[in-house]
Amino acid sequence: MIVEKITIGEKFPLDGLLTIPDVGEAPFPAIVLVHGSGPNDMDEKVGNCYCFRDLAEGFAKRGIATIRYDKRTKTYGKQMVKGPDASSLTVWEETIEDAIFATDLIKKDPRINPDKVFIAGHSMGAMLAPRIDAEGGNYAGLILLAGSPRRLEDIMTEQQDNAIGNMNPIIKWIANKQIKKIRSKWTGLYEMSDEEAKNTTFLGKYNKLYYLKEWGSKPAADYLKVLTKPILVTQGDKDVHVSVESDFNAYKEILKDKPNATFKLYPGLNHLFMKSIYGTVNKVMKEYKVPQKVEEYVMDDITDWVKGH
Repeated sequence: MIVEKITIGEKFPLDGLLTIPDVGEAPFPAIVLVHGSGPNDMDEKVGNCYCFRDLAEGFAKRGIATIRYDKRTKTYGKQMVKGPDASSLTVWEETIEDAIFATDLIKKDPRINPDKVFIAGHSMGAMLAPRIDAEGGNYAGLILLAGSPRRLEDIMTEQQDNAIGNMNPIIKWIANKQIKKIRSKWTGLYEMSDEEAKNTTFLGKYNKLYYLKEWGSKPAADYLKVLTKPILVTQGDKDVHVSVESDFNAYKEILKDKPNATFKLYPGLNHLFMKSIYGTVNKVMKEYKVPQKVEEYVMDDITDWVKGH
């Protein structure tokens, strides 16, 4: 494979890598890899696992190019949360704009077929993929890796409930008090003015409610309902960040009348599409410290789907 250093964007330049196959013939199909939540690097390193590096190398061996890059919040995180525009921070600045920059860059490469560029969003990236497509990505198809059509605050509520479920009574009582205080802040969020949302924090002093409000005002379901492009929805059934019932099955319901929708649920895999070890939210970071790789058969399925579209 050929791995080339690239730069994404101009005002906030980001380091990235373009991976080109050395098997098959150009122009190649390509996938834009879009991170999950948090200040991820281009490999989407979590613990001792490197999800995006595995995908890039695996797809290259299968004749598919990829582009990946450091997330803006990793390179410019302090500037973004403490700068003059911090209260107006949205997923556009955090994720969407750079995904579109990366897409434009790879579509211009003569080794890439510009009509066969797909987006593969993981977790938060999957939640935003339909919006990224609609707001400038214009992909040949969408690959959703362990995403959710729900709003972020609803997912956080469920995750919090799951996390405290196994705590001892005293710690659970303390945690419940803290959680209720956090949740009370987003009660009535969508009736709140933008100005009030920009001046109200949640989860620390830098996270403004406007971030939730702007994102939640453009739910993934609205984009999915009018989507006519091919879409592949994937998830591991041992994922503790999103659930089969609330997320995977919700996608199936929203997309039930879409003939171009394909669904893949993988038994025994976690949020990173690696083998689940502990299977509980309380031990999830311990699980990610165990070096593993994305399962080969997951990349086989995605490759077959990409080459079939």
